[in-house]
Amino acid sequence: MDRRAPVPRTKASGTEHNKKGTKERTNGDIVPERGDIEHKKRKAKEAAPAPPTEEDIWFDDVDPADIEAAIGPEAAKIARKQLGQSEGSVSLSLVKEQAFGGLTRALALDCEMVGVGPKGEESMAARVSIVNQYGKCVYDKYVKPTEPVTDYRTAVSGIRPENLKQGEELEVVQKEVAEMLKGRILVGHALHNDLKVLFLDHPKKKIRDTQKYKPFKSQVKSGRPSLRLLSEKILGLQVQQAEHCSIQDAQAAMRLYVMVKKEWESMARDRRPLLTAPDHCSDDA
Repeated sequence: MDRRAPVPRTKASGTEHNKKGTKERTNGDIVPERGDIEHKKRKAKEAAPAPPTEEDIWFDDVDPADIEAAIGPEAAKIARKQLGQSEGSVSLSLVKEQAFGGLTRALALDCEMVGVGPKGEESMAARVSIVNQYGKCVYDKYVKPTEPVTDYRTAVSGIRPENLKQGEELEVVQKEVAEMLKGRILVGHALHNDLKVLFLDHPKKKIRDTQKYKPFKSQVKSGRPSLRLLSEKILGLQVQQAEHCSIQDAQAAMRLYVMVKKEWESMARDRRPLLTAPDHCSDDA
């Protein structure tokens, strides 16, 4: 019996419309009509995600800060509203209440200072505060003056004579702070001022200064933005409205850092320049 191998199917023998001699269409032969383009544009517009509404946000015991990180600021606003938290509630917005209260990989430092010397123009540390990456205060001490205070700068510093009477010795504070910061990322605003009055230094590669972060400077259109400006424009929070609080200032700096932590750390790893100019000491904070 003669068995023949099956003949392979070809395009010409496959279907009626692909007969021999028929030109096969290619993508280049297809010219979309105007109606098709408009339809696709309309469909793309319809597919764009709309801002979340109150009905879209349902949560049980979730921190608005986590919602902001995962979904965005609009969702966080709705979450705060449902929790009865005011948008301007600084203390609630800067602290993640249900979070670890110990030392974290990143710590934020801020000092309040008083004036010494004949005209009170020289700064001396009067209060030192440190918060962890969740905004929890892990260190807060007043510092005993090492020389006569000639200007308490109370309107700005919030420091009064009675605060310093029971203050800790500067050497003790200096040692404790240095130990806490060792090997950690240091966050703050105009940190050169804080480190100067504590007579401390810190590895430059581990410093995250919100005053010198380029994207922040571009966003608020300022070469040397204050913490108050950054908090208002980026966090939507009012800080430093009257007397300053070193805990709150450290919390604001940390909140700014956490918002862009991924991008900032990526820049640091790539060793891209984070500064537009070399450090110049200033009292902007």
